[in-house]
Formats: sequence, C-alpha cells, structure tokens
Amino acid sequence: MQRIRRYFPVAVIVVLMALTLILFVVPELPDTSAWIYAVEITGTLSEGLVPNDYDSQYLAAESYDRSASLRRWGILRSKNGELPKADPGAPELLAKYKSLYIGDTSKKKIYLTFDEGYENGYTAKILDVLQENNVNAIFFITGPYLEKEEALVQRMLDEGHAVGNHTVRHKSLPLLSEKEVEEEVLGLDKRFYDKFGKNMVFLRPPKGEYSEKTLAITSKLGYVNVFWSFAYDDWDTNRQRGWEYAFEKVKNNLHNGEIMLLHAVSRDNAEALDAIIHYAREAGYEFGDVFELERIARGDMP
Repeated sequence: MQRIRRYFPVAVIVVLMALTLILFVVPELPDTSAWIYAVEITGTLSEGLVPNDYDSQYLAAESYDRSASLRRWGILRSKNGELPKADPGAPELLAKYKSLYIGDTSKKKIYLTFDEGYENGYTAKILDVLQENNVNAIFFITGPYLEKEEALVQRMLDEGHAVGNHTVRHKSLPLLSEKEVEEEVLGLDKRFYDKFGKNMVFLRPPKGEYSEKTLAITSKLGYVNVFWSFAYDDWDTNRQRGWEYAFEKVKNNLHNGEIMLLHAVSRDNAEALDAIIHYAREAGYEFGDVFELERIARGDMP
C-alpha cells in the first residue's frame, strides 16, 4: 500500500502529460455538418462515359421493384455551347413526373441554382453579387441550414430568390420508405412555412440520387424535382483551386437552357460569380427568372 501511495503522484503526472500531448498533436475534429455533405453528387460530372442510369443493388423496398432502384443523376458535358448528354432514358423519366434538368434549349438562357447544406461564410457575398447584377437563383437548403441561418434565408426571399427543398437531413431518398421520404421533404417544408408563411415548390434530391418511385412520390406532393445540366466538384472546401479555375470550368460549359448547380460553400464560386455573370452576358446569354422553371416543368410556358 505504501508503494502505491509513493508512485501514485508520478502516475498522475504521466497521465496528465499524455493528455496534454494528445490535445496538441491530434487535429481539431471538423464540423460534423461538413461530414454529412462530404459527398454532394454521386453521378457523372465531367467529360467521360455516361454511367448506368440505375443500380439494382440499392432498393427502397424490401422486394425487388425496378421503379425503386437508385439512380444517380449524371451528365456528359460538352463544350462550345453544345448541349450536355444526360443518362439514357433519364430525361424522359423526369418529364413523366414534371421534373427537369434543363430549360428551354432554344433560348440562350441560364438558370442559377445553389446547394446550401451548411453555411461556410460565402452566401452573403453571393447574394451581394446577385443583387448587384439583378439575377435571381434557387437556393436549396436543408433542415439544419434553415434552423441556423434564418436571417440569410429571409434575405434570399426578400431579394427575389426561390428557396428550394434539399430535405431535412440530406439522406438518399431512394433508400428510404415512402413515409420517410415524405417526412424528409414535408418536414422541411412545414418548418419553412411556419417561419415564412409560404411553401416550397422546387426539390433537389440529395446527392442527385433518385428513383422513379421518389419522383412519383414527390411529384404527387406537388414538387418540381430540379436536377442540373452543369455541375463540377466544387463542394470540397479542402480542395479549392482558385476563382480562375471555377470561372474557366463554368465558362467552357455554357449552353442554352442551362440549369447551373454551384455549391455555396465554395470560396472559388463566391469569388468567381461576378466574372461568370459578366462573361455569360457578353457571350449573349441572359439569366432567366428561376420561377419560370416551374412553368417549364409543368408545361405552362407559352
């Protein structure tokens, strides 16, 4: 017992030194919100082969149901103003459920959309640029974003933007039951209505993952699923490559009817946005009112 008492203070000092060393050596854990959105898009983004349009190993039902098969939205990008190619059969499926990924391709119009999983400090600057250039956009937000960034969401609405539904928890919808899909979508819409007195119209499925079943469910609920005809790997905050990279990537892929997806967590996008808008206009494009997309999807445009 005397031996234990003799060495106990030494043991305590050793343990405290070890803990101190760990605190200095182990890096700070990142915000968990960034982990949730570590993979924003799982389909094809760039030049290359168009992937299979569905994956039968992932089902939203216990028994096999092809309509429940997980599909990953992907596009084969083109240059020089040519239209991108979507997954085979996907445009027809979207049209069946009054969803869309591109606007009127006979017009030199571009529609801006931003995904907002969490705030990274750039949305205010993006809103400033849009206001200065008289351009509106759809901001697709999640449940945590709505709760934490109410002032920014209010500003979006005040300045004429659309606020779209990116679900409560950013879960892959085809992997959920019908009830869970409704909870993810309607749950966010209800919170939004409680705060702002209006419902959401546009829905962007998390990660671009969807199925015919989820399109049917959400279309029946009254939503327009909005995918995209241009996107790039801009959501990784640890892999920003400078505003010039973002500018060149967007500049080289402009096309008629474009629905452009940019992630608002990207510093590069925020810094390049003004130059992107000016270049597109100089190239003869105009930025369409994003509220037109509902009418286009529902076949109500003249």
